[in-house]
Amino acid sequence: MTEIAANQVRAPERILTAGPLSAELVAGNLRTRIFTAGPLSAELVAGNLRTIRWHGHEAIRAIAYLVRDENWGNYPLRISGLDVDEQGDSFVVSYQAEAVSTAGARLAISVRIAGSSGGKLVFEADAVADADFGTNRCGFTILHPIVGVAGQPATVEHTDGTVRESRFPDLIEPSQPFLDMRAITHAIAPGASVECRMEGDTFEMEDQRNWTDASYKTYVRPLALPWPYVVPAGAANRQAITLTFSGRPAAVICAAERSAPVRLSLGPEAGRVPAFGLGIRPEDLPSTFASLDALREIAPQHLVLNFNPLAGHDSTALEAYAKLLSVYRAAATLELVLPCRQAPDAEMREAAAAVERAGLVLSAIAVSPAPDLKSTPPGSAWPECPPLDEVYAAARKAFPGLPLGGGMFSYFTELNRKRPPVHLLDFITHTTSPLVHAADDRSVMETLEALPFVTRSVRDFAERLPYRIGPSSIGMRSNPYGAALNPNSNGERMTMTAHDPRQTTAFAAAWMVGYAAAVASAGLDVLTLGSLAGPFGVVGEGIRYPAFRAACRLSRFAGTRARLVESSDPVRVLALCGGNTVLVANISPERLEVVLDGASADEALPVVIEAYGIYEFDVKARG
Repeated sequence: MTEIAANQVRAPERILTAGPLSAELVAGNLRTRIFTAGPLSAELVAGNLRTIRWHGHEAIRAIAYLVRDENWGNYPLRISGLDVDEQGDSFVVSYQAEAVSTAGARLAISVRIAGSSGGKLVFEADAVADADFGTNRCGFTILHPIVGVAGQPATVEHTDGTVRESRFPDLIEPSQPFLDMRAITHAIAPGASVECRMEGDTFEMEDQRNWTDASYKTYVRPLALPWPYVVPAGAANRQAITLTFSGRPAAVICAAERSAPVRLSLGPEAGRVPAFGLGIRPEDLPSTFASLDALREIAPQHLVLNFNPLAGHDSTALEAYAKLLSVYRAAATLELVLPCRQAPDAEMREAAAAVERAGLVLSAIAVSPAPDLKSTPPGSAWPECPPLDEVYAAARKAFPGLPLGGGMFSYFTELNRKRPPVHLLDFITHTTSPLVHAADDRSVMETLEALPFVTRSVRDFAERLPYRIGPSSIGMRSNPYGAALNPNSNGERMTMTAHDPRQTTAFAAAWMVGYAAAVASAGLDVLTLGSLAGPFGVVGEGIRYPAFRAACRLSRFAGTRARLVESSDPVRVLALCGGNTVLVANISPERLEVVLDGASADEALPVVIEAYGIYEFDVKARG
């Protein structure tokens, strides 16, 4: 089997243009350009704004004009007529954009972005459709950072003019923390603040950490209103976002600080590194059996076996799972979806009989009622579903002696909205996916920033109950928010798809190691990342992807003494320590210098790690 080395895979190109802005596509993304006006700076990416800074401090993570389809996917915006005027102390950007609905209606959008050194930035858009345009959301979203913002004060102005003092949620809020918003003001850093004013419609905020987005999101049109909805033909739709900055931070961040080597230091002990697992789906079993040598080399301690009768899984899948465990012995958890067409007792007895007939020997079972595979947004009616205590009691009876898990087979979002009776469980479980709201490289890697908030929130309501995460991967294994996942035959970076093109590249390897580092403080029992084969796999037909080596390293770490590793720049570099090894992931698209404080003499100098590269420090010689 051929192995693709990480240094043989080119990372997606990131370009900062120095000349006139163009709409040329590079590596699937529009060119990026940084605009400055005195102490104000912002990046323009694909027509939207990212990383808006005031005196070097990130104030707003992003402002974007989005048009969502009926499955919450993003319609692509075709941009034309880009025009830029930079004057040193100000900048103005304008362009035209167009979205085409699934029914063929065209939405024309005129955009203007203006920033000034005095501390004001305006992003306004006028949209009009040539025919009734169906959408789940049409308008602005604003992303607020989470690090340094979570739990901090905020002043909220509502649409009726009332103002109240509040705070950003610290633990992840399952429903919207702020409704009927007109403006929100919060500190950027000691001595400086930003007001974000939204005009043209009613806005509200959701805690996007639910989906592992590294942001709080203020968005247009309340979720309590019906969706999909129609933008009427010919109707004017104007919205504007205005940022007003005040004060000067006590500490100004300069570009030189961001270019210094990233420093790592060993922190406190954190128990043991969790068992490493891979997910297996019936549809991937043929390619899994064809790659048994790779499976043995990774040597995962755990396999999560998916079984959903509503997806057509039957006794042949259970028999194939039994055959797999006969040639590769590992702890195995059956991830059982209960169809809920009969009483839980009857369906659970039927499942247990099928498992016994197949000769499938399990180490644990996790159960989810089928209605819980779909999301129920705040304000929506919950679907009919058997009570969880009844489901869990039926599982105990049908599978006596097996550890029982519950939670969600979808994502933390759904777990946070429907928390199970944890006293009836032996472990709690959920997965994550970074492709719910955005699919660009930066947004996907930024989701790692939210994982410590996710695990801390689970620990808050599940306390010390054994905790498992996965199978988690870049690609989505299901779409709780729409009818189906998006097909992706062209290998594009897109939301709501199982087939992400980065799975075969060094990007996926860095994401996996970064994921393990981000959850290192949670005290997990099992961490399951991706699969052996298939769309979430670390191998292909005769090929071992860079993520294969990441899986090998993480599996080797399992059970070793864990120590946390602090990074001076966790946006770009994450690391974890297992036993005598520090495993480092450069999660940025740039070559970086990294230093491990206290390194032995031969490792004392900065180590250069390539974009999306992985590096290991040996700490045996370290005191």
